[in-house]
Amino acid sequence: MIGYVTIGVTDMEKAKAFYSDLLSDLGASVIMDMDRIAFIGTGMDAPMLAVCVPYNESDPQPGNGNMIAITAPSKEKVDELYHKAKSLGGSCEGEPGQRIPDMFYGAYVRDPDGNKIAFYVFG
Repeated sequence: MIGYVTIGVTDMEKAKAFYSDLLSDLGASVIMDMDRIAFIGTGMDAPMLAVCVPYNESDPQPGNGNMIAITAPSKEKVDELYHKAKSLGGSCEGEPGQRIPDMFYGAYVRDPDGNKIAFYVFG
């Protein structure tokens, strides 16, 4: 149902590098780049993450309560993505761990622009 989610960033090159590197292990890369906006994903037929400089050219503002949730194939991959995000300049918003017993394992970070990201696996 979701085609893509767009987040505002201050520096396109930095954002493309952050998300391309972070999501490369999941097979994602920049698949369309149109200067002010770039789409990162595994293909045009799958959900994508778009990073952009806001159209009105004002500073981007992360939403309160907004979060991008990225599925991972295992708890180990959740841990890897969390640590990779931090090594790329992200900050901790919740270390990896079992959030709902036997149902939801997740970790939370903020990207360099303050956008919140969850990495998760059900189980």
